[in-house]
Amino acid sequence: MNDIQEATSPATSLSGPATCVTKVELRVSCKALLDRDTLNKSDPCVILMVQTNGQWTELDRTEVIKSNLHPVFAKVFTLDYYFEEVQKLRFEVYDIHGTHSIGTRDDDFLGGVECTLGQIVAQKRMVKPLLLKYGKYAGKSTITVHAEEISGNNGYVELSFCAKKLDDKDLFSKSDPFLEIYRINDDETEQLVHRTEVIKNNLNPVWEPFKVSLISLCSCDEDRKLKCLVWDYDSRGKHDFIGEFYATFREMQKISSGNQVMWDCVNPKYKQKKRNYKNSGVVILSDLKLHRVYSFLDYIMGGCQIHFTVAIDFTASNGDPRNSCSLHYINPYQPNEYLKALIAVGEICQDYDSDKRFSALGFGARIPPNYEVSHDFAINFNPKDDECEAIQGVVEAYQNCLPKIQLYGPTNVSPIINRIAKLVAGDGNIKDASRYHILLILTDGVVTDMADTREAIVRASYQPLSIIIVGVGNADFTDMQILDGDDGVLRSPKGEPVLRDIVQFVPFRDFKTASPAALAKCVLAEVPKQVVEYFSHKAISPICPVRDSPMPILSPVATTPTE
Repeated sequence: MNDIQEATSPATSLSGPATCVTKVELRVSCKALLDRDTLNKSDPCVILMVQTNGQWTELDRTEVIKSNLHPVFAKVFTLDYYFEEVQKLRFEVYDIHGTHSIGTRDDDFLGGVECTLGQIVAQKRMVKPLLLKYGKYAGKSTITVHAEEISGNNGYVELSFCAKKLDDKDLFSKSDPFLEIYRINDDETEQLVHRTEVIKNNLNPVWEPFKVSLISLCSCDEDRKLKCLVWDYDSRGKHDFIGEFYATFREMQKISSGNQVMWDCVNPKYKQKKRNYKNSGVVILSDLKLHRVYSFLDYIMGGCQIHFTVAIDFTASNGDPRNSCSLHYINPYQPNEYLKALIAVGEICQDYDSDKRFSALGFGARIPPNYEVSHDFAINFNPKDDECEAIQGVVEAYQNCLPKIQLYGPTNVSPIINRIAKLVAGDGNIKDASRYHILLILTDGVVTDMADTREAIVRASYQPLSIIIVGVGNADFTDMQILDGDDGVLRSPKGEPVLRDIVQFVPFRDFKTASPAALAKCVLAEVPKQVVEYFSHKAISPICPVRDSPMPILSPVATTPTE
């Protein structure tokens, strides 16, 4: 990796129990940083921290820019924005010495600032002084954070650039060129959109393809000017200017009709002084791929059906259903916790399933006729068709099966996860976005086959499936949090990580005094994101895109429903 842009971790999103209103891109620059180096200037990097439960944790970081006290970082932070939450952020600037890790010495720290995402969004461009420890100003150092909203289906573009016959700025070798693209805003200010890697010792560089959102590239305006600069990299930060050109996204799109798109790379000083000066090389757009980004509603409105399956825990720890203390006791005047959770989640899911038929399974019981223990049985006792008519049909099947079974154990849930994942994988033969599955597991205790369950979830994360686990009763569910990937990446016993975070765990007791809608909102909050993540990963578009067009972006007044 070259010096100007070292490796960074992939952009991470803030997550929370609320419904995501929109996504926001943050771009960072600094001015007048403290110079901590003796022979050179500081090599700054900005770390973005987020506060969760009073603790600051690193969310993401920019690239390192060598020997520069006024850095403009190319890294874009992408965050989920929640109107109803206070999302506390902290930007910390460090002088990096050789590695990408942060040292413990105080002189590595160039300053920091705390704010909220709401403050940045409200200002769009926030400029704040950097502070050292104990509130002391870091000289005249400032940090600027630009915020831009990304609506549901702006999409993004993948661009590939190369250049030919660039000017040679080096005495004993060839230039080390890199390309910068700036968007010119309405107020004539310039915003860095992308900085390529450095190609060493090459006057005909081919830069790596890169992706950028269309809102960032041109603010959804095909004719907005883009200023493009080509530099010869210098390790001391004193890059030599090779030339510049101006482009628009409309010009770039001409490549799609088979035209070659290229620009003269011009050094204005040379053009003014040299009579026969033509250019300092040419820059060529070798490829352009336009990608549509779909929202959850794009898939739902395009015809995606949400198939709902409930799996109910019938282990002996629930207590004898005939006893009023049992979690399975059927009170004619008030539904038990199993029924409350089932109805709350099921009533929302049924709106997204046209046939209103739901699979209903049980585990942990001895079932007729032989009363052998089963961890995967249809509660309507029809193994050929485990579906029930609407949520009311599931409720009736549940109530009817209780007198016919013997509660037993242990609490094994991996058989049902594997069963549904296998069923969903069969649906995978249909390579479209016609169906997504939600498995609701209702259990009164910690699963006893944790290793097998972790393995099953890792396998299931490759399928169009989300798993919701609701803990019923007053058991200690601490170990169940392992299955919910919110606190870290869930891994199989062999160490393989999940492809997607597909599990949401919630103890029902947290919602005993809340409305059923509050429980449903919490357990279903991550489903829209999980649906989009799956189909996006598979590069699957909605069956009937609602707003598809050859150029899906560029009407500044067009709006897209958000989930």
